[in-house]
Amino acid sequence: MRFTLGKETKLKSKKSIELLFTEGSSIRKGPIRCVYNLIDMELPHKIGVSVSKRFFKKAPDRNRIKRLLREAYRLNQHDLITPEGKSIEMMFLFQSPKMPEFETVQQLIKKLIIELNKQHQQLED
Repeated sequence: MRFTLGKETKLKSKKSIELLFTEGSSIRKGPIRCVYNLIDMELPHKIGVSVSKRFFKKAPDRNRIKRLLREAYRLNQHDLITPEGKSIEMMFLFQSPKMPEFETVQQLIKKLIIELNKQHQQLED
């Protein structure tokens, strides 16, 4: 199993991001909020990360948190289960003024993925 985040997994389309925030659902665990939308196409999962300038004025701090979020997702992406023939677009938003530790971020991402799996199972039933 490869633990990579390639170019095809990045959520970059303005149209997709806009659709995600208008029609998507949201889950929150601690300071991390996940906005997600289930799509009826079998594509790789697409993710985006964002850190508000309101909480972190300096770009290096925002970039560090974004790296932590991407790395935590990369290591745990294999746990994400979606229904047959569907894929998921999601955006992770960090919403706290406190600089996180990697272990904390990783635990929160794991909890978010578990919660997403529960949501998908409820949709199937």
